[in-house]
Amino acid sequence: MIVLGIDPGLSITGWGVTEAFSRDKINLVEYGCIKTTHSTPMTQRFLNINTELQSIIDKYKPNVVAIEKLFFLKTSKSIVSLGETRGVIILTISLNKIPLFEYNPKLVKIALTGYGSADKRQIQYMVKTLLKLENIPTPDDAADALAIAMCHISSIKQ
Repeated sequence: MIVLGIDPGLSITGWGVTEAFSRDKINLVEYGCIKTTHSTPMTQRFLNINTELQSIIDKYKPNVVAIEKLFFLKTSKSIVSLGETRGVIILTISLNKIPLFEYNPKLVKIALTGYGSADKRQIQYMVKTLLKLENIPTPDDAADALAIAMCHISSIKQ
């Protein structure tokens, strides 16, 4: 099963593709980020996210997509832009008829570390360890996307 994990963000949307043979045998396929700049008009930023995500879907042909659920942010501006970005991502996935699963950050932490209050560094270390990588994937958004994909894989009943 090919799983595309997505950590949504307007400036940086992290993505990670994994191939799961079982909950214990997961291979890294690829990871990266979709970046947009503040100086670009909002509509163009959304279009860029859609276009780049579509290219990722076309290239890797995921069976499922796992995305981080919306959670409380400190400013209303942040939550609005994140919500709009998630909308673009969810629409792109829906148009491709790919099953979508959403996970809150605490569940991702529990799936990877067994501890719901794990810090970002612990999550990154577990991504590196479980995928048998030499280094922690960078930037953080890509490592987070891989963690979300791995959370989905761990939730599958065997």
